Amino acid sequence: MCSLTMPAFCHFGFAAAVAWEAGKPLVIEEVEVAPPQKMEVRVKILFNSLCHTDVNFWEAKGQNPLFPRILGHEAGGIVEGVGEGVKELVPGDHVLPVFTGECKECAHCKSEESNVCDLLRINTDRGVMIHDGKSRFSKEGKPIYHFVGTSTFSEYTVVHVGCLAKINPLAPLDKVCVLSCGISTGFGATLNVAKPVKGSTVAVFGLGAVGLAAAEGARVSGASRIIGVDLNPNKFEQAKQFGVTEFVNPKDYNRPVQEVIAEMTDGGVDRSVECTAHIDAMISAFECVHDGWGVAVLVGAPSKDAVFKTHPVNFLNGRTLKGTTFGNYKPRSDIPGVVEKYMNKELELEKFITHEVPFAEINKALDYMLEGESIRCIIRMEH
Repeated sequence: MCSLTMPAFCHFGFAAAVAWEAGKPLVIEEVEVAPPQKMEVRVKILFNSLCHTDVNFWEAKGQNPLFPRILGHEAGGIVEGVGEGVKELVPGDHVLPVFTGECKECAHCKSEESNVCDLLRINTDRGVMIHDGKSRFSKEGKPIYHFVGTSTFSEYTVVHVGCLAKINPLAPLDKVCVLSCGISTGFGATLNVAKPVKGSTVAVFGLGAVGLAAAEGARVSGASRIIGVDLNPNKFEQAKQFGVTEFVNPKDYNRPVQEVIAEMTDGGVDRSVECTAHIDAMISAFECVHDGWGVAVLVGAPSKDAVFKTHPVNFLNGRTLKGTTFGNYKPRSDIPGVVEKYMNKELELEKFITHEVPFAEINKALDYMLEGESIRCIIRMEH
C-alpha cells in the first residue's frame, strides 16, 4: 500500500468503492490508480462526506448512466504526488477536492463576478481526465470512470490541480471536508449572491444540507426572520439550530406557498434561496420576494425538461432572479478563506455532521441519506 513515506507513484492495491450498476450497493474493490499526468495531482483521501448528488448519480434517475464509476466529491485529503506543470502544490499539502474548478486563466476566472471556469466547470457526463481523455482508475486492465473530476470514494484519486483548494493544515479534515460541496454552496448562495443585510427577512426552500447552510448564511448575516419551507415537518425542529425562526409546509395550504409567505411578511421576503431542484419551488421562491427590491437565488439543479414560468410583470415590478454554482466561490481562491471562517469560529460545521461510518460500511451512509436520517455522514477512509 502506498503512503506518503513511500516512493511516489506506486499504483497497485488501493481500495475504492466502485459503483458497478445503478442503484446496486457499492463494492469495495482493489483498484489501480495511475500516476498524475500534466497539471494533475494524486491525493490520499482521508475523509469523505456523502452528498445527495452522489446518491442521484448512483441511482441514475434522470441522469445519464455511466458505469463502472467511482463516485464521491465532498472530501479532504493530502497531496501524495504532482504531475508535470503543477507548481502550487507539493506532497504533504492538505487539500479539498472540488467538483468545479479554477484554471485562473480563462475570462471567468479572471472576472470578479464569475466562478464558472471555462476549462473546469462541472461536467457530470465526463468520466475521464481532460489531459488525455483517459481514466486514471482501472481494475484488471479495464478502466473505471471518474465522477465530476474528483472520485473521492477511493483511498487515492487523481484530480486536476485547478479543482483542489489548498487549506490550512491545522484544519480538521473530518470537519472541513463538508465545505468542498454542499455547505459552501448553500452558505455562499446567501452570503455571496442573495446578500441579505442585517434585519432582512429570508425564505429558504428545502431544508436539506444545502438549505440549512443557506439558513446558516442568513443567520450569520443577521437576518431578523428566516422562514424554512419544506414538505417534511420532521425537519423543522432540527432547522432551528441553523437560525430558522419560522416554518411553512406547502402541504398545509390550498393556495400557492408564495402567497402564504407574502401574507406573513407584508408583501414578501427581502431574499429567498431555493435549494430543492424542483421547478415549482423555484417559481415560488421567486414570486415570494418583495416587489421593488426582492432577490431570489436558485441553487438546485432541475431536471433537463423543467421550464421556469412566471409573469414578466414580476420582473418589471423590481424583483430579481439569480442563479449560482458552488455559492459563487472560486475553489482555489476562496475556499481557503471559508475554512478560516470555521477555524475562527465564525462558521459552525459540527452541527451539519450527524453520522460517521468506516469506509467498509459506506453503503450505510447511502442508507442514511435515502432514509432522510442524515444531514452529512462522514466516511473515514482509514482501515
